[in-house]
Amino acid sequence: MDFKKTNASKSTTTQDLRDLDAPTENIYESLVIISKRAEQINEEVREELHGKLEEFATSTESLEEIFDNKEQIEVSKFYENLPKPHSISTEEWKEGKIYFRYPDVAADGEEVAK
Repeated sequence: MDFKKTNASKSTTTQDLRDLDAPTENIYESLVIISKRAEQINEEVREELHGKLEEFATSTESLEEIFDNKEQIEVSKFYENLPKPHSISTEEWKEGKIYFRYPDVAADGEEVAK
C-alpha cells in the first residue's frame, strides 16, 4: 500500500454512519474492521520509518551531529505529515478496498460446524 498517495484527510472529519455500516449492516462490525486495518497500517508505517531512520544511525554520535542531521529531520517531518492510520483505513473502507470475511462461515455461505 502506498500511503503517500492516499485521499485520506489529514485531520479528523465527521463520517456518515450509513456509509460506514453499509457493507456489514452493523456499525460496530464496521468499526472493528476499520480499527484492525488501522493497526495494520500503523505497523507498516512504523516499520518503514524505523528502516529509513536506521540509515542515519551511527555508533558514535556527537551532540552537534544529532542536531545537524537535516535529512533525518526531513524524513521524520514527512512521516508526521502523513494522514493518520485511522483516516487511511476509513477512506479504504469507504472505497471498498478492505477485504473482510467471517472465519466461521464457509465460502458458500453455510455455517461451518464447530
